[in-house]
Amino acid sequence: MEGAWGRILHPLQLTDSGRPQLFPGEVECQLLDGIDLELEGQQQQQQQLQPLRSGVLTLTTHRLLWVDEPHQRSGASVPLAAVCRVYPPKKSIKAIFASPRIRIQVWYASDGRISAVGADRSVVLTLVCRGQANIDSFLGRLEQVLQSKAWETDKASAPGSSSVILPPNSSRLPGAAASNSHASHSKWNPAMAGVSGILRKEQEQWEEADKNLQDAFHDLNALMAKAKDMVVLAEKIRSKLLGGSGGQSMVDEEEPGSKQEMQDWLLSVGITSPVTKESAGALYHQQLSRQLADFVKVPLQRSGGMLAMVDAYCLFNRARGTELISPEDLLQACSIWEKLDVPFRMRKFDSGVLVIQSKEDSDGQVFAKLVILIKTPEALKVGISASDAARAFGMAPALAKEYLLTAENQGLLCRDDGADGLRFFANLFKDIVVEATFL
Repeated sequence: MEGAWGRILHPLQLTDSGRPQLFPGEVECQLLDGIDLELEGQQQQQQQLQPLRSGVLTLTTHRLLWVDEPHQRSGASVPLAAVCRVYPPKKSIKAIFASPRIRIQVWYASDGRISAVGADRSVVLTLVCRGQANIDSFLGRLEQVLQSKAWETDKASAPGSSSVILPPNSSRLPGAAASNSHASHSKWNPAMAGVSGILRKEQEQWEEADKNLQDAFHDLNALMAKAKDMVVLAEKIRSKLLGGSGGQSMVDEEEPGSKQEMQDWLLSVGITSPVTKESAGALYHQQLSRQLADFVKVPLQRSGGMLAMVDAYCLFNRARGTELISPEDLLQACSIWEKLDVPFRMRKFDSGVLVIQSKEDSDGQVFAKLVILIKTPEALKVGISASDAARAFGMAPALAKEYLLTAENQGLLCRDDGADGLRFFANLFKDIVVEATFL
């Protein structure tokens, strides 16, 4: 973002589809559309700044992200560490007929940029909600994120940090709990004798089991919070494997297939912050479409520039983990790619097969490769099959067969359905007809 706003807010990097690039460990919490940004508290800057109109506001665990909605090509961010106070919308009769306004007081440094480091003054950033957004839900989620302070947790858990996060009700000494438990049972208690003692002991066991169950659910939430760290770690390992530059190989050279197998496994390890209906609301299919466009970029390169819709559904759902989507959601997300101006499109062959293809790839390029392949000496003798074309183009045999059938409809190929199966040859009849017209 350029201009005066660019000197106040932090820059925001966007993906090819227009979605914000998140930090390691950062997760999206909630989205709002139709949000204007206004600045209060500084008269000089207020005169120079025009409000930012109609953007998509994303609340994450680390920042507030604002993306220009009409173009999705520029954005800005506000670190939550710089937020010192949040003022909810005013409750009045006049406010009922006006757009809700959320005023957020943030710290800024001497250079005028919003920051929590070296800040000694504050300014009020106003969020004007023009869309049909659930403001109460957003304020509740914002309060939870500010209280959790995930940005400090990520710094504490970074490599080289000496801080250790312990579960609640636990001691820093490993032997403390065991010694206390042993001390509590070392002396015999007369109250535990008889039938009443047995009943009292069973009651204590039930209470202890209930407490352990509550601690188990707390640990489960902590485990889910650490799942994103595992995704980041796997991404680092995958980048090293794909790079293959310098150092000792992480995979044994005696097993050439093991490296490729590990690359395939890490490629689909997961998406750090999957778009959900709970977080995106009315923007669910739009944001899902953009996230899908970012995801299919690598699988398309590995599959020869074309990916079957069934394969995309399986890969995308596996990467999302437990946040699965339905086939209808996937089709709807692909159908709005044309409106969002992403570099991919959904295509339907005459046979009804649905595929995802890059806009840069055209049938003319594939047909030109087919003509070269079909005129090789071996192909002129025995023709080519769908498997031969698939090996040449690096795509699935089913998709290669669709291209062969399309080329046949264009008159470039002709078929021979014999004992060896369906094979395609160069269409020499077309040249014969052309030569006959000159006789």
